[in-house]
Amino acid sequence: MTGKIALVTGGAGSIGSAICRQLAEAGSSVIITYNSNPEKGEHLLHELAGDNHSIFYAPVQDSQALKELAIYIEKKYGKLDILVNNAGITTPVAHDRLEELTDEWIDNIFMVNWRGAFSMIRACKQLLVNSEDGLVVNISSVAGITGIGSNVAYCASKAAMDSMTRSLARALAPVIRVVSVSPGWVLGEYTKHIDPAYLQSQLDATPLNRLATPQDVANAVYALATTLTFTTGAIIPVDGGRPLAKK
Repeated sequence: MTGKIALVTGGAGSIGSAICRQLAEAGSSVIITYNSNPEKGEHLLHELAGDNHSIFYAPVQDSQALKELAIYIEKKYGKLDILVNNAGITTPVAHDRLEELTDEWIDNIFMVNWRGAFSMIRACKQLLVNSEDGLVVNISSVAGITGIGSNVAYCASKAAMDSMTRSLARALAPVIRVVSVSPGWVLGEYTKHIDPAYLQSQLDATPLNRLATPQDVANAVYALATTLTFTTGAIIPVDGGRPLAKK
């Protein structure tokens, strides 16, 4: 992947950092975007293999910031080969506790998880066209298929992301491919705050008998960029067979 330019939103998180490292080790120049933790992003930047990497403050809910990011990429790199829409938010709310899922949380989840991903694609479309082999990878979730997840709005936002993947894969072909990578529970920062008994129940319901790691997700992104090059509009599961379980 030498010479490839890759952008990973929310790149300093558990999943994002694994993706950044995988792409950098393969020879790509990586652009990390962040919203609230520049120190974490800078630390990752200096850990990446190779050079010519960048970090940029670009909250995905801020369309003007995304336009400025696109201008920066155009000036420094001239193109974008891979866009990984990894930034996302959620909060745990039991699905039957409707009154606890506030309008504010619903709006914020959709603004970041769905609109943010769409806005990033919109801002970077021409850069991906410049690549002549552009790839968008939306980091979705098995929650979008099963309806089982941290809250109802989160599940719906990931289902919307998968629908967008199909729509844009058709609309932007053949120059840009668009694919969703759909993990189950991923062991990382967020899972540290989840009830261990609940996580154990999810593990017990996963046929491959373990939860995903950030590296599992990074491996899927890497495969889409290097070997699964005739794939677009697909939802690639990285869930250990979780939807096959009865609970």
